[in-house]
Amino acid sequence: MAEVITMPRLSDTMTDGKVAKWHKKVGDAVKEGDILAEIETDKAVQDFESEFNGTLLYIGTEEGGSSPVDSVLAIIGSEGEDISGLKNGGSGADQSDANSKPEASVPEENKTENASTGVETSKPVEKEEGASSAEIPEGVEVITMPRLSDTMTEGKVAKWHKKVGDTVKEGDILAEIETDKAVQDFESEFNGTLLYVGTDEGEGSPVDSVLAIIGPNGTDVSGIVAGGGKTASVPKAASTGETNDAPQTAEESAPKAASASSSERVAISPLAKKMAEDKGINIHELKGSGENGRIVKKDIESFTPSQQAPSAPENKPAAAASPVSAPAPMNFVQGEDSETPNSQVRNIIAKRLSESKFTAPHYYLIVEINMDKAIEARKEINSLPDTKISFNDMVIKATAMALRKHPQVNSSWQADKIVHHGNINVGVAVAIPDGLVVPVLKNADQMNYNQISASVKDMAGRAKSKGLKANEMEGSTFSVSNLGMFGIETFTSIINQPNSAILSVGAIVEKPIVKNGQIVVGNTMKLSLACDHRVVDGATGAQFLQTLRTYLEQPLTLLL
Repeated sequence: MAEVITMPRLSDTMTDGKVAKWHKKVGDAVKEGDILAEIETDKAVQDFESEFNGTLLYIGTEEGGSSPVDSVLAIIGSEGEDISGLKNGGSGADQSDANSKPEASVPEENKTENASTGVETSKPVEKEEGASSAEIPEGVEVITMPRLSDTMTEGKVAKWHKKVGDTVKEGDILAEIETDKAVQDFESEFNGTLLYVGTDEGEGSPVDSVLAIIGPNGTDVSGIVAGGGKTASVPKAASTGETNDAPQTAEESAPKAASASSSERVAISPLAKKMAEDKGINIHELKGSGENGRIVKKDIESFTPSQQAPSAPENKPAAAASPVSAPAPMNFVQGEDSETPNSQVRNIIAKRLSESKFTAPHYYLIVEINMDKAIEARKEINSLPDTKISFNDMVIKATAMALRKHPQVNSSWQADKIVHHGNINVGVAVAIPDGLVVPVLKNADQMNYNQISASVKDMAGRAKSKGLKANEMEGSTFSVSNLGMFGIETFTSIINQPNSAILSVGAIVEKPIVKNGQIVVGNTMKLSLACDHRVVDGATGAQFLQTLRTYLEQPLTLLL
């Protein structure tokens, strides 16, 4: 029976896709795992794999053409099978309009993946300045502003580590790019000389615009720049003698295979990479079944969480940092007003929190927890060798387990539906000098206390040093914010969209309590749950807090 393949939604914001290149044509045999086409989304060009065996009977979108998400992209079935009823009025490959002129596709050699971020970008064939691909000299590489997060539309160059005329090697940090979420190092993938800088330090430019040009020293790139920017004026006589523009040896140019080392690139399809990030799977521990050891979709689907060992890297000690810390104080000058330009992070925080507060109908539930038994349990756990957990770690673990029993709280509102997430990914709010970021613990319900503690310390430390990657701050399904270490007893938070709830954790306070009819000294902690009433009803939120209270007041129940 014929299978209808629809245009996939390859990113959260994708509404239609463009077929950059077909790898199969009508009449070709197709096997599961074969790359059918390269799909250009609003973010990158990605390989699209077949999930079926058969013959390609129909192509709904010609190479260079676009079509909406979920429209018929192709049909695979038995050779000679009648598919007239499946086309839904579409035109096959043999019925395409000869007069239509497809847009220029993105060639394979113009796709690039940044090693430090894992984000695939593409070098535009047609430059906005008017230069065409034919004008790009041999050995010259055009670097575009990468999309380092799902919501990024433009990037700001916080700092250039190279200047025009400098020698650049593969792996060198070119610049620090400030996104809507963090500042990230951006590495070069090429050897050569930095010939052109498209965005000055401190300025921003749209995603996919020309960021820099690298090539052989002295190369004229004015045809690409079209008179704008800064071209290298370093004379060839000043060359240091390094032949960075020399052809690479076979050993240098050979593709790197998947390796257990997190510093090496892994051969993986973009679809498999996105699935791995969503599931919290370390791709460096996977063995690919595709061509030349390439990791494909079925490798992700067959991977079981029991194979994972999420922990802090052994060769890099985790920073001893709290989940939330106070930002650095500003200088105060009596009688003088001062101004601080908003950073990209601060602008996005303002935009997102305003949207959340004004679009999601917030309500709040507050509960007081007796923490006496949790304090005793923590003492016993921390008496074990090489173990030191915090109360925040215990709250995160209990929260993740409570979300298992109340999946409605682990859901998100979309325009015409509610999405119930299959993974429990807990975001932990971390204060940085520019504002607030939320690194995410993927599959937190499957992590033990040591793994949670190590991951939180590692990510919180790297957040303060701007070392977090974009994919470490994406995909949360629930968030936790803790101000207890500052002595704050109770507070409410704004929901971190697209989550439907956020838990606010206060300080543990020693106070008189009533126990077995007697007034005794006890230790209590207040939790506040902010809920989106479109998704989480009052009773559902209350039941979630009841379960969470049980887990914290009776820690042994986490083992049931």
